[in-house]
Parts: sequence; C-alpha cells; structure tokens
Amino acid sequence: MKRIIVITLLSQLLVISTFSQKKSEAQNIVNKAMPSEQWLNEEWQAQWITHPNITGDEVGVYLFKKVLSLEAVPQEYVINISADNRYVFYINGTVVARGPARSDLNRWQFATLDIAPYLKEGENHIAAKVWNMADLKPTAQMSYITGLIIQGNTSKEKEINTDKSWRVVIDEAYSFYMIKHLRRFYVAGPGEKFSGELHPWDWKTSDKEIAWKQAKAGKNGMPTKYYSVTGKTDARVLHPRSIAMMDAKPQSFAKVRKSEGITDAEGLITGDAPVEIPANSTVKILLDQGHLTNAYPQLQYSKGAKSNIQITYAESLFIPKDGMPTFDKGNRDEVDGKVMWGNYDIILPDGGDDRLFEPLWWRCFRYVELEITTDDEPLALNAFNSEFTAYPLDLKANFKCDDPRLSDIFEVAWRTQRLCAGEVFFDCPYYEQLQYTGDTRIQGLNTAYASGDTVLWKDAIQDYYDSQLPFGLTQSRYPSSQQQIIAPFSLVWITMVHDYMMHCNDQAFIEKMIPTMLGILNWFDERVEENGMLGQLESWLFVDWVDQWKTGYPPLNEDKKYSSVIGMQYVYTIHKAMDIFESYGMSGLRQKWEQKANLTQQSIIDNCWDEDKQLLADTPDKDVFSQHANILAVLSHSFPAEKQKELMQRVVNNKEIAPASYYFDFYKVAALKQVGLGNLYFSGLSVLSDLIDNGFTTFPEKFDPSRSDCHAWSASPLFYYYASIAGIAPTESGFKRFEMRPSLGELDYIEGKMPLRDGFISFNLKKKGKSGIRGKVIVPNNLGGVFNWNGQSIELKSGENSIGL
Repeated sequence: MKRIIVITLLSQLLVISTFSQKKSEAQNIVNKAMPSEQWLNEEWQAQWITHPNITGDEVGVYLFKKVLSLEAVPQEYVINISADNRYVFYINGTVVARGPARSDLNRWQFATLDIAPYLKEGENHIAAKVWNMADLKPTAQMSYITGLIIQGNTSKEKEINTDKSWRVVIDEAYSFYMIKHLRRFYVAGPGEKFSGELHPWDWKTSDKEIAWKQAKAGKNGMPTKYYSVTGKTDARVLHPRSIAMMDAKPQSFAKVRKSEGITDAEGLITGDAPVEIPANSTVKILLDQGHLTNAYPQLQYSKGAKSNIQITYAESLFIPKDGMPTFDKGNRDEVDGKVMWGNYDIILPDGGDDRLFEPLWWRCFRYVELEITTDDEPLALNAFNSEFTAYPLDLKANFKCDDPRLSDIFEVAWRTQRLCAGEVFFDCPYYEQLQYTGDTRIQGLNTAYASGDTVLWKDAIQDYYDSQLPFGLTQSRYPSSQQQIIAPFSLVWITMVHDYMMHCNDQAFIEKMIPTMLGILNWFDERVEENGMLGQLESWLFVDWVDQWKTGYPPLNEDKKYSSVIGMQYVYTIHKAMDIFESYGMSGLRQKWEQKANLTQQSIIDNCWDEDKQLLADTPDKDVFSQHANILAVLSHSFPAEKQKELMQRVVNNKEIAPASYYFDFYKVAALKQVGLGNLYFSGLSVLSDLIDNGFTTFPEKFDPSRSDCHAWSASPLFYYYASIAGIAPTESGFKRFEMRPSLGELDYIEGKMPLRDGFISFNLKKKGKSGIRGKVIVPNNLGGVFNWNGQSIELKSGENSIGL
C-alpha cells in the first residue's frame, strides 16, 4: 500500500490550517447574520439592477459599484444579496462572498451578510462582479435574466440598496467557449478567455478611467411569502440561503512534474522567486497538486505583453495512441508517456505588473499544465496556487482497526465525498456538477455518519421535491436547466426520504414530502399490468453502470417491459413508503400499498424465478441474470429469511451474472447485512484498496476505464464502516433508538466514534476467543439501544456500557 495518500492528505490539512485567522473570524461574523422578518414577508425596497444596454439574456460579465461614506465603522451592517447567474461580492477590494447558492427560480436564494468587519471610516468601495453565461452556462445553473440585488436589513443600511444610484460597466476582458473536445459528457460550464488589455484593473477600489453607466433598475425583490394584491410574483422568488457559505482556504501545488523550455520552475509553487519566461519562447509546465481538489486557480504574473497562457486542468493524465488521448489513464500517479487532456482557460497578459487571474468558477484538478507562448516582452510568473472550495463539512467521525488499509480507504472516501459536495451534492466535480438522486441518497448518509451535518441532505430532498412534474415523477437531477427523467431515481428519492426520517427528527418536513411520494408511486402503479409486473416505463431506466447493460438499462423483454430489477426496486420502495405512512398514522395508505407490493412481488417471483439456477432472472425470458435483481429481492424480503441468506451467498459467488458496480455495491452491502453476512463486506474492500495502489486519490464513477475519477456514490465506506462493520443503525425514526450489530469480518478490533445531534456513539471492541467480543460502547444522553452479537443481546443506555459476550 502506497503511503503517499496519507502524506498528501496531511499536507492538505496543514496548508488549510494556515488560513488567516483574521479572515476566518470575519467570515464567521458575516455568516451569522439573519434576514429581517420584513424581507421574508414584504416586497423589498431594493430593485434588481442591470446594465442599461443589454437585454439580460446574453453572455456577459458586469461590474457593479457604489461608494459608501461612513463617519464611523458600525458594529454591524447587515445586507441581503443575490444575483443572476452568479456574483462575487467585494468590499474595498476584498472578497466577501460568492453566490448565490444554486437553486431554481421559485427558490432563488439570497445570502444575509454582516459586512461590518470589512468596512472602514471614510470611503468604502462596494463592488460586485456579476456574470451571465447564457447558453454556455453549466447545466446545473438555472437563470432568468442578468441582475444584482442588495437589500439593507434595516433602515440603517438602506443606503446600500440597489437602485439607479449604483453604477455598472461591461467587463469586455471576458469571453467564453464550450468545452467540447473531451468526447465525454461534459456540462460543468465553459472555459474562460481573459484579455488583460480590456480589464479595468483597479475597478474594485478606484473609479479612475472607467466609463461607468447608471444602472438600470427593474422590479423590486419579491420574497417567498410575498404576493401582489392580484397574486403575482416575480420570475425569481427570493428565499433565504439554506446552507452555509463555502469553505475558502488557500493551498499549494505539491510539485512540478515536468517542464519544457525552462530549467527551473519550482519558484512558481514556492513563491521564493518569480519564474522568468524569456521573450519569443514556448514553455510547458506540468504541476501536480498531489491529490484531486476543487479550487479557484490563482496565477500571479507581470509583464509579458501579447503573451498567451493556457491553463489546462485534469483529474489524471491519459495514455495516448497514434498521438491522440485514449480513455485509458493507467496509474494516476504516473505522468511519463501520457498526455494532458482537459478543460482549459486562456490568459492574454497586458504587460502590467502584479496581475492576478482567477476564473469566475472553480476548477477540479489534480494535474494542471501551463502552456505559455511569449512575444517580444518576457513574462514573469510570480506565483501559482489556488483557493480550495467545498461545502464546509467537518470530519467528526473516526475509525481505527488492526488493518491499516481501512484507514487509507476512509481518507480517500472522505476526500471523494468532500469534492462532491458544494452548494448542492453533485455526482462528479469535473464533468457535470449535477445533483442526481441516485448519488444523493448515498451522499446524505455519508455526510451524516462522517460529519453529523444533515443540512445539505435536507436541502437536496427539498430540491427534488421542488422538481416534481405534473405527471408525478421527480426530475432525476436538480437544480438543472435541462429537464431529465430517470423513473427509477424517483423511487430512490422516496428511499432517501425514509433514510432522512430514520436519522433526523424533522417530522413536519417529512410529512410535507408524502404527497409527492404518492405521486411517484401512483405513476408506477398506473403501469402495472394485469399479470402484476411493471409494463413499459417511459424515461431513461438507468439502474447501474454494468458492462452487459446498454446505457445503464437493466434487461427488458422484447416488448421493452417486465424488468424484475425495476419491479423489485418498486416493491422495495413501497416498503420504505409504508414505514413512513405508518409513522404518520396513515394505516389505510399502508394497507393499500402493501397489497400492491405483494401483488408485484409475487408476480415477479412467479415469472422470473429460475429453479435450476436458484436465482431470480432479470426478465420472464430467464435468459439473463444479475446481482441487482436478487439484491433488491432480498431487500424487499421476497423470500423467507433462510432462503434470503442462501440467495446472497449465490449472488456473491456466481461470477457469470452481471455484477454490481461501485454504485450498486451500496445496495449489495445492505442486503448482506440484512441476511447476517455482514462479515463479507470486509473482503470486498480490497477493490478500493487496489484503486489507492493505482494512484487514485478519490474513488471513481465506475470500473476502469472510468470517465470520472471522483464519484461520491463510491464513497460509501464513510457510511458502512459504522453501519456495517460497527453495525450501528436507527431502529426508531429520528434516531430515537438504535441497534449495534457489529460484523468485524477478519478484523480483531475496531475503535471509533460516530457523530449524532446530541453527541457521539463511541465504541472500542475486540474479539474474545473464537466467538466472543468485549469492550465498551458510550451512548449520548437521551438515547438507548441494544447491542447484538451471535444471538446474544445487551441493553445500551446513556453513558458508558461494558460489553462482554
């Protein structure tokens, strides 16, 4: 096992810990502000402002400005801010906030900030850079028209309100281009071309030589709870930001891996001395972050008029064939014999001193290549580093055992999850940055068990609720400017709501979800045929990336129906919904859907069970088989308990049936745990250990060759170390009571803690003899549970519990 993974993670944490304490304290003050009740219920006094010469639906970057004069610095100065598409907000040249948090037009989020720490006596330059990428925008970005809005929280801050007193100028330095050469689905946004000659460099702190125009004022802001006297709302309905601001922490590249045309480029990452690029030369520099990251690259440079700097970003380098990149990447640590292939930005320096380029949106990368061509003036590269960005998750859980491989896996899984959590959860940070239901279910559990943070999980459930279409299904990914339906993902959303109910005490929120759940179930019920099986289903029927399946579709019969995989997923989902109905006193609904589940379940068994193979086939034709159909049959309790266990043993041992991928392993482990084969989880972790040996610093989307090297649906060890190895699971909604049923497999001992809202469940357990166990479990106040081991039980109470069985 290579140790570079641990070393680079520790290096990252060390760099992060050097972040300015002063800035952190100011940011904490900024983030603690709350919006006035007035601006949650009444029309805002502030207006949406824009540039007077645009229609608002074109590509552009706009610089907004207002100067406030203060006789004294106030103790607090609270504002509410939003923009369309995005903004960076500055005070006196310092970045204060980025936003808005991604959402849809009916829940357009505004941030409430206390900007007092950034103000000073005298003139204060209040500035915002706002951009609209129009048709080039990321698919995850929704939009109406270009605009900025700032509302002072009280009468003391009304001078900052956006109206015609603000000024604006178009920043002609920016242009954008689609990234379309990667031959893979890429929708994370365009590349940026930045021409330094056209940029007003001092605009954030000075008004000299800038052709400002008076801002055009439009409609007043309208919050979620406000309607006009005739019931009208704005096209963007303002809603308070539901999540924290993103982390913003500086980090440095680990090393220079290659350089051409220059002998010493180390100063670029150490900052010890500028790297001089001679006139009329071409240079390439390949940098390695040491691990995958999400960050705003920051290149500081001087001189070099008429030079061209291209910055290309990649998760890994690619193995070429006939001079062209293939989709094979090999060992992710290796660079020799490989080529750079990725999205990129272009900088055209203007020849000035102390310039800084930072793209409008962050980039995902491990490797970054600078390709530089100079003209008649040398170029000085003063420094190149980046600012890490992600949802501010804190790792509060820990896990130790006698196999060091599990610690390495946990660290890589944690980085994977962190990089797939921003303003929303997303499937992958490089290619899509879209929040998909299948991924989100796993991510919600990952973050809850590793960090105790359930805010982004709840926000995701709300997003899918908001996405529901008139015919009943939720959208497969949301927020998204491009509508997509994956019918099985609507089922996944229901199971995610159930997960949230079991782990979080949030009854009113769950109850609000029930009508949408029924809309989904009714859509499927309408497609149940007379034989009890699901007939034809519209939409993309993605279940898993399986080599034997085309585009993730499970096998169907010749009439494109009767999938036992999706049918059993439907039954499994009904069982989860029934638990929710029962929790809310809806026994009639529970009985109704139990009958429907029993009908479809029995029909699938009658039509798809193969007696010779002792497996459930994927269709009634009984010519193809998969782990998936049988896993879902077990999770749906389709057979007696003893038969379920035997079935899962055949599933994991049969190499001829279609296997589950990294994603569907989540369900396979759940089925193994359910039938008492949780010890098998440990042996399956060798696949992830092998990935680390192959240079992966995050876990990928699918088996190699994988498009994405970072997919949080592969980070489920964050959940299963506690839910399977330690065996911790809630047995009553709201985690009011829990069970602990450890499955140590080949491990001799485990030690760790798992965060809950009222503290931690801590454990220190060691095998005793051939079949015993001893140790202790510490339980938070007001929580009880039961410890189960080999048919014996110990009641767990608040405080320290001794285990000896």
